[in-house]
Amino acid sequence: MIEKKFKGNTPFYLTEREIEILKLIIDGKTNFEIAKRTHISVHTVKAHITNILIKMNVKYRIQAAVKAVSENIINI
Repeated sequence: MIEKKFKGNTPFYLTEREIEILKLIIDGKTNFEIAKRTHISVHTVKAHITNILIKMNVKYRIQAAVKAVSENIINI
């Protein structure tokens, strides 16, 4: 069975907020910095990152960042 990577224009079924957070991870921001920039709590940032990792089928945030760039999900 082939897994769909995109749902509409959203890769890996990521929400717009998850994509925003993934971009900030790629920029090297910490959870605290992401929380400040997006006006959400650190706890909520961690929840979004957990969802990103699950959806992208990776274990670490750096793997999500590398995968996002290498598969042209996020252009740097």
